[in-house]
Formats: sequence, structure tokens, C-alpha cells
Amino acid sequence: MNQTYGMAGVSAVVLATALVGALGLRVSRTTSDFYVASRAVAPRLNAFAVSGEYLSAASFLGIAGLLLAQGVDMLWFPIGYTAGFLVLLAFVAAPLRRSGAYTLPDFAEARLESRAVRRIAGVLVVGVGWLYLLPQLRGAGLTLRLLTGAPGWVGGLVVAAVVTAAVAAGGMRSITFVQAFQYWLKLTALLVPVVFLLAAWHSDRAPLPAWDERPVFHRATEVRVDRPVTVTVREPVTVTVTGSIDGHPLREAGLTLAEGRHRIGAHTGIRFPAGARVPLPDRATGSASNRSEPLAPSRGEHGLYATYGLILATFLGTMGLPHVVVRFYTNPDGRAARRTTVIVLGLLGAFYLLMPLYGSLARLYAPDLLLTGDTDAAVLVLPQRLIGGVGGDLLGALVAGGACAAFLSTASGLTMSVAGVLAQDVLPALGLRHFRLAVIPAIAVPTAAGTVVGGLPVADAVGLAFAVSASSFCPLLVLGIWWRGLTPPGAIAGLLLGGGSAFTAVTATIAGGARSGWTHTLLAWPAVWSVPVGFAAMVLVSLATRRRVPPGTAATMARLHLPERRP
Repeated sequence: MNQTYGMAGVSAVVLATALVGALGLRVSRTTSDFYVASRAVAPRLNAFAVSGEYLSAASFLGIAGLLLAQGVDMLWFPIGYTAGFLVLLAFVAAPLRRSGAYTLPDFAEARLESRAVRRIAGVLVVGVGWLYLLPQLRGAGLTLRLLTGAPGWVGGLVVAAVVTAAVAAGGMRSITFVQAFQYWLKLTALLVPVVFLLAAWHSDRAPLPAWDERPVFHRATEVRVDRPVTVTVREPVTVTVTGSIDGHPLREAGLTLAEGRHRIGAHTGIRFPAGARVPLPDRATGSASNRSEPLAPSRGEHGLYATYGLILATFLGTMGLPHVVVRFYTNPDGRAARRTTVIVLGLLGAFYLLMPLYGSLARLYAPDLLLTGDTDAAVLVLPQRLIGGVGGDLLGALVAGGACAAFLSTASGLTMSVAGVLAQDVLPALGLRHFRLAVIPAIAVPTAAGTVVGGLPVADAVGLAFAVSASSFCPLLVLGIWWRGLTPPGAIAGLLLGGGSAFTAVTATIAGGARSGWTHTLLAWPAVWSVPVGFAAMVLVSLATRRRVPPGTAATMARLHLPERRP
């Protein structure tokens, strides 16, 4: 990718974000403006904003990367991301808006009349928000590294600074306009290039990718390996090497790589002939380039379980994502919340139709990313691979700008929701004037963690956040809205056992605990067991503590389900 064009695209997005945010800043003055945009956002504008912040780096970069690395099974990600809004529409959207809450902890306290439930919900909101922020910052680092060669942590730091300024300045009112603008920018950044990419693919006689076997280099390709990596070669291949392989320094030398494992040194360039199979990094070596491997390496052995884990996490996790849920508080009423959700379904569907195209093209024209481990960069490199020249540079700049919008919009929404919880529950005595102070830890903690944890693919990392959300807030919202018998002890038990166990499993996965077998699979895809644990704990403990049903439950349930009076 041409660095000058790419930086111009990213800079233009940052400048446009600042200008659109300034529009909202002019009308953002009250507490209600900062937290819920005075509950006056029209359904269409709100749907644009929801879609803008929901389509994160995992959607823009990660899904195509996972399709490249792991095949068509990864289409469950966009299906799950979209279908989650059907569950939200059917069970949560309107009642949650009628609750009158600002945040998920607000809803928990209003429904169960318990400060303890509120505090636990607040901790989980912050945890889910920070988990979700990690892949956004990784996407920022990846994009900036491709554009400038800067270390990955620099991109995360830049995004953190921009997001801090945007959120602290204007709050929800400002962020609404920014995220609505960024949805259309992201859609354009994928839709325009894919037209030219498909035209180039058609002129190349429309080859089809091989999904059932290891990918091949469709064209003669030079791969540069920046970090030492051990790869496994399945069949002998003759390559041209500048650098070191198996400890032997070479310079523009021909070499036949025999079947088996080979150690490639840092800063080595290898030219593969057309038709050669891509050697994959050896996960057992623990190299830094193993991001092309599945989150659960035992997927082939436990593939059905992993698929159910993904489906449950994405279907049920959407309703508990703090940056999504807070958007429904900004609607004027419950009916508007439902209309917002219906529009969001259409907007997300239009966006996700493009992902299989990018993943398939990457499998054909960017298989070398499997070797280097940078599969999340597939969308970014395709314009130069297929088109090249000034046209490829311009389209690459557009895609880079869309990627920037992806992690900026989602990071802004997450920071806003986490800062809102911190400001109300951790710094309650400081008031609105110090809401801006809460923004700093809301973004600083995941930024610092991102410099240490960076090995998971972007979409996989987001899937972990969905699993924690599905295991904690899905039971709380569904039972809290639809079952009068939920008690504070039951809610606490479900949050701790469901959400707590999922969070523990996610932490162990990120830390690189068990790396194979059933243990790893259970930790990497916890929703299959943690969601039932959350529901069962809430129901059973509530039944055992029937006398602890809050006295105001009847009135609260009526407020949640009776439609508002319309003027």
C-alpha cells in the first residue's frame, strides 16, 4: 500500500470525524445530552449511528481475515452479528427504552432495587467494554503499521487520543452524528473498491478459491517475513531467498524447500512460484506469527461444538453490549426503538454481503498473509494486489480510511459507555463536570493492555467479548424484562456464575492457557456452557428466594411493557 495515499485517507477521516463531532458539540450542554442525547434521536439517524459503532474493526478487517485463514465456516460471524439484532428486536429493544435508564447498571438497579446488582453489572460492563476495545486498538495498530511501518502500539495510542478528545468534548450528542457519518463512510470504503476488484478478478478469467485444501499462490509472489517463524512445507518447492532459512544466510539464491519444518529468519524475502502451496506457521513453536491459526486449533476435532459456541455468543451477546444497548436509551420511546432495530438489520445486511467477496479474493490473491500472520490486513492489501498503480493506491487509501472509521466509531461508543458507568458508579460525587475524567481510564486501560496482548485475530477477540456479554447480560435482560420472579440474589448468582465464568475462560484464552484438546476448546468458546449456567443460576436461586422479589416489581413490569402515551 502506498504510504502517502494511505496516510492522506486516514488523515481525511480523522479531520472529518473532528468536524462532524464539532457539530454535535455545539448542542451538547446537559447531563442528558452527554449520556443519552436528551432521548431525542430519530429512528433513522439512530440506526445509522448504531450501525456505525457496531461495525467495528472485527467486521471491517477481521471477518475477511478469518475467511482467508479458516474458510467459509467463518461466515457464522456476520450471520451471528446480524441475527443478534433479531433477538434484540423481539425481547429487549422497546422495554429497555421504556425503563428510562441511562446504562445497564441503571436498568439492573431500577428493576431489582438493589445496589449490589448494580455494582456487579457495572463491573461486567466495564470488563466487556475493555475486552471489545482491545481488537479495535489492534486494528488501528495494524493499519498504521502497514501505512507507516510504525510499531503497532503507536496506532492504538493515536486512536486513544482521538477518541478521548471526541468523547470528552461532546458526549453522546456529538458521537451520534460522528457514528452515523462513519457508517456510510465504511460502506462506501468497501462497496466502491469491490466493484473494481471484481472487474479485475473477472479479467483474470475469474478463478475460484480452493476452500477444502491449503491455499496456493495464484501468482508468483514475494513474501517478506519481518519476524522469525517456523513453517511447515507439505511438498517440495523451489524458491528464491534473500535472508536466512534454517540458519543459512542467502542472497538472491535459489533454494528447494524440502517437505517438513523450516525456520525463516527475520527480515527475509522469499519469492514463491505460481501454483506453490502456502507454507503455514507452526503453532507449536509459539511464534509471533501464528495469528492465521484458528482460535481453537482443535476446530477440526470439535468443530460442531465451536460452531455452536460462536452462534450462541453472537446471537445472544448483542443485547448485552454496552455501546449498543446505550443507543436504545437515546430513542424518544419504545416504538422508535423497535423501528431503529428494524432499520439496523437492513443496514448490517447490506454491509455484510461484501465480506465473503473480500475473503474469497484474499484467498486467491493474498494467501501470503497466512505465512506472515497478518490475515487481518487482507482488506487493506487487495486493491494494490489486483489493480496496482495510482488506481490501486487511491482505492487503498479509501479502504484505509474506512478501516480508520471502523475502529474510531466503535472505540468511541465503547469509551462512551464505559466512561458513563465509571462516572456514575465510581466517581458519582464528581458530577457531569468530571465525566471527562472518566474517559481517560475508560480508554487508557485497554490501550495499555493492547501493548501486551496482541496475538488474537481481531474477529476472534471480539467473539470473546460477545461470549461474556451473552453469559451475563442476556440472562439479566431477558429474565428481568419477562419474568416477575427474578430476585436480587438470583441476578447476582447468574451474573457471577455465568458472566464470571465466561470472563475467566476468556482471560485464560487470551493469556494462552491450554493450547489444545477439549480444555482449550471449552475455554475459547465458553458460551455453550456459560450461557446456560447464567440462566440456570438466576432461575434456581430466584426460586429459592421467592420472598426477595422487590416490592415495586409490578409497577416496574407495567412500565416496561405498557406502551407510552403518544402526544
